Amino acid sequence: MTEEAIRPRKISEIIARRLEAMILEGSLTPGQKMPPERELALQFEVSRPSLREALQKLEAKGLVNRRQGGGTFVSENIGISFADPLMQLFQTHSEFNYDLLEFRNALEEVAAHYAALRATAADHQMIEQAFEEWRAVHEEGKDEEKEAELDWRFHLSIAEASHNAVLLHSMRAIYSMAKLTISSNLQYIYSAEHGRDDVMNQHLAIKNAIMARDPEAAQQSINNHLAFVEETLQESSRFESRSQRSLRRRNLMA
Repeated sequence: MTEEAIRPRKISEIIARRLEAMILEGSLTPGQKMPPERELALQFEVSRPSLREALQKLEAKGLVNRRQGGGTFVSENIGISFADPLMQLFQTHSEFNYDLLEFRNALEEVAAHYAALRATAADHQMIEQAFEEWRAVHEEGKDEEKEAELDWRFHLSIAEASHNAVLLHSMRAIYSMAKLTISSNLQYIYSAEHGRDDVMNQHLAIKNAIMARDPEAAQQSINNHLAFVEETLQESSRFESRSQRSLRRRNLMA
């Protein structure tokens, strides 16, 4: 196959990913009519056939709808739940992991606070069991996917102990997305010096604070853990800078 035959497909893939990023960050919103193909082609400095192919890729993923004679619209179903096709976007655009960490921090600090105040003896037993199951797989160090699942189960047990239904169901709603990102994150965290020990100590601190019924320490422990994850991933250059994302928004609005 010649370079010329390959090149249009590569361009369309790049444009598709840029449009996906705009959908994820909110520059393109559910139900919004996208600019005409001619304008988008000029904006991205590509040919209309390449742009059309990129839009076909998004349509195949359920991200946009193309209406005969009416233009192209961002799917109205995006954002209704943390499910396909939005889930697939978060899997393939790791820079938005930072947004998930911020969201998790907001939820989990509150969950830890109330768990420290409200947890029953049965809740303490549940949290202890979830922690020990995670620790066993963590110390074995052979199955990061299983560890990610048990890691999230430990965090979810804290939400259950908060006795706040909205918090709990909010945590459950992001289960699939969180588990996938945790699994991916662990590969980077454990490649760092002392990364495995740091994660162990942070989880232990979270558990101990809740068991001690210390809401401030529980909140701080959650914050310390998720801040550590964020900083480690930033050092691995996995996130796109916010200035670049802001620039994309401004270019779209120009």
